[in-house]
Amino acid sequence: MAEFGIVMEPSPGYTARLATEIEALGFDFLLCPDTQCLSPDPYGQLNLVAAATKRLRFGTGVTNPYTRDSSVTAGALASLQLESGGRVISGIGRGDSSAAHIGKRQATTAELRRFLEELRSYLRGEEVTRGAAVSRLRWIEPGELPVVALDVACSGPATIRMAVEVADRISFAVGSAPERLKWAMDTATAHLAKINRSRDSIRIGAYINLVCDPDEQRAIRLGRMIAGMVAHFAGMKHSPLEHLPPQLRAIAEHMQSGYDMARHAQNEGSHLAVIDDAFVDWFSICGPPEKCYSRLSALVGLGLDHVYLLGGSPVPTPHGARQEAMVNQSRLFAREVMPRLR
Repeated sequence: MAEFGIVMEPSPGYTARLATEIEALGFDFLLCPDTQCLSPDPYGQLNLVAAATKRLRFGTGVTNPYTRDSSVTAGALASLQLESGGRVISGIGRGDSSAAHIGKRQATTAELRRFLEELRSYLRGEEVTRGAAVSRLRWIEPGELPVVALDVACSGPATIRMAVEVADRISFAVGSAPERLKWAMDTATAHLAKINRSRDSIRIGAYINLVCDPDEQRAIRLGRMIAGMVAHFAGMKHSPLEHLPPQLRAIAEHMQSGYDMARHAQNEGSHLAVIDDAFVDWFSICGPPEKCYSRLSALVGLGLDHVYLLGGSPVPTPHGARQEAMVNQSRLFAREVMPRLR
C-alpha cells in the first residue's frame, strides 16, 4: 500500500497548526525543507509538530551535507526522534538552494554518501572518525535510539545507485512523467539486483509535482513554479543530460546556465518563461481529481511505496499564508484521490 506525504515549508505560527490539519486529512508524512535563506529553520518547528500530532511521521525534505555538520544533524534528529516517540525520518539531498544562497556549491555524490554513513553511525551511538578526532553522541547509548530512516532524494543515475547501496528509503525527484519515473525505478531495481540487495529491504518513492483543482488551467498555472523547480534538479550544473528524454533535455540545458536561483521556489523566476503549459502538463500532474487519480495510479503501479506531494499555492505571500493556502489546495486531493490509492 502506498503512503502519502506533503512537503511544506516550516513557518512560525503556522507549522504546528497546519500539521494537525495534514494529519486529519489522512496524510502519513510531513516533510519540511532545510534551506536557511528561503524558509525558517525546520527542527524547531518539527518539535512543535511532534507535540501537536499523534500519528503523523515527519522530518526534513530535504536537508543536506553542506550547511550542517553530520554530528549537528544527528543531534537534532536524535532529539526529535526521542521527543516524538520514534516518528522521524530524515530526507537528505546534495544541497541546492541552501548552498547556492551562501555562494557555495552543492555536495558531490561521494560527499553525500560520506555524510549518510557518518550520520547513521552517530544515530547508532557509534564512534565516528573525523580526521584526527574520534567523536560520538555521548548522550545516547548504542542501540538506544529508535531507527531514524535516512531517505535520499535522487535526481540522477549516480545518486540513485549510491542511495540504493546505503539508504533506508530513496525518493526520486525526477518529475511526474511516467517515462521519467519508470527510468528511475528501472535504474534503482537494476542496481539492487547487481548488489544483491532485496527490494523488500528499501522503500522506494518519489516527490511528485501535483495540483488537484477542478479547473485544469488553474491547476497548470499553479503547477508551473514546481515544474520549473524540479526540472532544474535535472539540469543542475555538471549533471549528466544524456539520459533525459527530449522534452526535458532542452529545458535542463537551459537550467544549467539560466536558472533564476535568486527566485528559487517563487512564482516570479525568469526561468519560468521556458516552462510552457504543455511541459507542465507532461512533467506534472495538474487537473481535476479524476485526472490526478488516473495519472498518479499509473505511477504508483510502477511500484512506488510512497509519494511526497509538491503542491502549488494560490497565495504567493506572505510566507505563512502561502503554506496555509497550499495545504487548503491539497484538501481536494486528500478527499477524492488519496483514499482510492490506498
